Amino acid sequence: MTDNYAKIVQHNLDKLYDDLPRDLEKKLPGIRDGRRFLFDAFGEACVISPHGITLGGKETPSILGILISLYALNVTSDICLLSPFKAFREIPDSMPYVGAFATHTEQFLVGHVEKIKGRQKSIVHALRGENVPVQSGGDFSFTLFPLPKIALCYVFYEADEDFPASVTCLFSQNANLFLPVDGLADVGEYTSRKILDLALS
Repeated sequence: MTDNYAKIVQHNLDKLYDDLPRDLEKKLPGIRDGRRFLFDAFGEACVISPHGITLGGKETPSILGILISLYALNVTSDICLLSPFKAFREIPDSMPYVGAFATHTEQFLVGHVEKIKGRQKSIVHALRGENVPVQSGGDFSFTLFPLPKIALCYVFYEADEDFPASVTCLFSQNANLFLPVDGLADVGEYTSRKILDLALS
């Protein structure tokens, strides 16, 4: 992790622990172990402590540490409402990020739709998802949970004689209760990166 990312993460952690919610483990949700909090994030075992965040037992890389610390700061006691899923552009204040979201979350996967289809089961398992989302469509689709209360529904269309392959990523109905909109855009990007890593592994 670069110094700048590390400083941002530590700033977020200082803010979190300076006024630590008594029920944070219920809000996340996760398990509390003293001043540590354990839950799943981006397909890995995540641990938040006053001095850092780990994923899979390793120091959290780059932006993921920022996203996880922001989630801990922003998460509320509301439950995740899956449906109706909404497009990123339907989230309030998302307009400045719509283009980048389309490029880094959806178009990023278009050239790998067949490989993703072949590894669908392992992708869904790794990211605590389900094969049959509440709102489906396309040639195949699945819902993933990169963070406990934020669900992403990916809808894939395979290429045919008339149309090229395409990918759509939708958010759970109240995802914006748990992260700022720029954070949600990054969650989409890094979830897509995880999907591709799993598809090509």
